[in-house]
Amino acid sequence: MVQKADGMNYAPQGKPRPVVQPGEFVFAAAYLDHGHIYGQCNGLLEAGATLKWVYEPDGKRLEAFRTKFPQAQVARSFDEILADPAVKLVAAAAVPSERGAIGCRVMLADKDYFTDKTPFTALHQLAEAREVARGTGRKYMVYFSERLHVECALHAGDLVHGGAIGQVVQVLGLGPHRLGTNRPAWFYERAKYGGILCDIGSHQFEQFLFFSGTKDATVTQAAVGNFANPTTPEFEDFGEASLVGDNGTSNYVRVDWFTPPGLSTWGDGRLVILGTKGYIELRKYVDVAREKQGDQLYLVDDKGEHHLNVAGQVGFRFFGELILDCLNRTEKAMTQAHAFKAAELCLRAQAAARWLTP
Repeated sequence: MVQKADGMNYAPQGKPRPVVQPGEFVFAAAYLDHGHIYGQCNGLLEAGATLKWVYEPDGKRLEAFRTKFPQAQVARSFDEILADPAVKLVAAAAVPSERGAIGCRVMLADKDYFTDKTPFTALHQLAEAREVARGTGRKYMVYFSERLHVECALHAGDLVHGGAIGQVVQVLGLGPHRLGTNRPAWFYERAKYGGILCDIGSHQFEQFLFFSGTKDATVTQAAVGNFANPTTPEFEDFGEASLVGDNGTSNYVRVDWFTPPGLSTWGDGRLVILGTKGYIELRKYVDVAREKQGDQLYLVDDKGEHHLNVAGQVGFRFFGELILDCLNRTEKAMTQAHAFKAAELCLRAQAAARWLTP
């Protein structure tokens, strides 16, 4: 799972675990601006879905995608995908500022939408998507990969919700990333990527909601800054925020673009979940013991200390449940309200952030 690359090209692969019959669930891929589209498609295919179409205006991105997924037919336009009644879901990883409008088009075409994070860059986009989802009955799903495509995070969810550490008191989330090279121009434009808390910070806000069980939260402080990239002044390379949930739990988030080139992966993502009977620490992509690659879970409770390497053991259950969500509306993987609330929190934090002057 661990790749020595930037997060732009992170595409985890799991083991096939089909939950539908061949041809039963057809999806399309479109707008391949971010490399996360590969992880999105990998997971859907592993769950038994059928990739029928791809639409991408950029010839190089299209060619690279079809090298990986040659079964995808090239659509002449996005409308060709939307007009196909066989397509149940459209997976996309467009420029962040364009994701909301694309999702609304998909839902209005009576299909579900599966977008890369961050799902929105402005609150009015979220409001429109909420209205369209409510009016159409379709779903606007988000690829929060730092929980949904990480095995130790899935296992931690089972432990926390099973009462292993008692009542959750605080969730501490750290999301460092490697900046790398050859990023697209939109990546540095504030209006297009939405800001660091809105972008990569969206993972941490979603995890806070999930592990703490809170339904809403108040942003108590937030800050962003550009410490090391003066040639791209609209780019934020550091961000932090604190939240208090409606159930009394607290959250601290820190995200940055300072992962050094020497690290074996694009970021040493960490999460600490503090409970009244113990705590869990996750190191998602780095195994300090170097026994295996990534996915470390450290649990301390009244029975002692437990260090687990769960890579390759738990399996990526989310994607099977995602497909069942689309077919049966079970919302086992993530409710629509949860996805929209996570997006709302990161947008609120971004709007409240003060600027840190280096």
